[in-house]
Amino acid sequence: MMLPCRAALLAMLAVLAWFALTPAFAAEPLRMSTTTSTENSGLLEVLLPPFEEATGIRVDVIAVGTGKALKLGENGDVDAVFVHSRPAEDRFVADGFGVGRRDVMHNDFVLIGPASDPAGVRASGDAAHGLRRIMDTQAPFVSRGDDSGTHKKERALWRAAGRDPAGNWYLEAGQGMGAVLLIAAEKQAYTLADRGTYLAMRGKVDLPVLLEGDPALFNPYGIIAVNPARHPHVRHDLARKLIEFITGPRGQGIIAGFRIDGQALFYPDAMPDAQPAR
Repeated sequence: MMLPCRAALLAMLAVLAWFALTPAFAAEPLRMSTTTSTENSGLLEVLLPPFEEATGIRVDVIAVGTGKALKLGENGDVDAVFVHSRPAEDRFVADGFGVGRRDVMHNDFVLIGPASDPAGVRASGDAAHGLRRIMDTQAPFVSRGDDSGTHKKERALWRAAGRDPAGNWYLEAGQGMGAVLLIAAEKQAYTLADRGTYLAMRGKVDLPVLLEGDPALFNPYGIIAVNPARHPHVRHDLARKLIEFITGPRGQGIIAGFRIDGQALFYPDAMPDAQPAR
């Protein structure tokens, strides 16, 4: 009479063991703050699912500007940050909020604007000169205005140009990269964009690239684990697994192979010779 009960108990234990060992159910979520450019470009849609499938760790993404992404890390509200403003990243680590920063990838920024190019940016030669022409002609310019990595780069370029933009021609949108591209297209205005998001949204934005290739427009990305000594509750072990994946052969191969219309959006830096993942 006891055999059926024992058999049922063994079956239940087997099921519980299966759930415990199956990756899809094996771990709690990992929280990562990142930039709108990594999300708007579509990169995370191809980069994170293989990690989640291999490890069973679900990644909850908060996509904001770099400044806000780092602030979430400072407050211990996330376990890792994936951003693109090297000076701000270095301060984040130096101030004890993050540990183990790793290079991930790079692309570049581009100055885009109306095809008619009323400020003559095409002929400017470099980003600082191009911005001076935009301000001197008071041609419409849309800024992220959100303390993002792109906004920080834009402000640095204005400083290099010896200008402090202000006036009706200069709109601070306080929006992510995708929204700013749409606003600039609607207003036929100039803006600074990361190439990845621009390429991903090229079909919706009728603004050509007017200036590119200036070394000042280089755009590196890094990933950092939040410091468990500062915030003991963070899931540091999970963050390390994510960082190892993204900077390892599989993650770097996915980044190398991520293309739109045959054009690469990002270039791997942790393993520069990584072959596109198949």
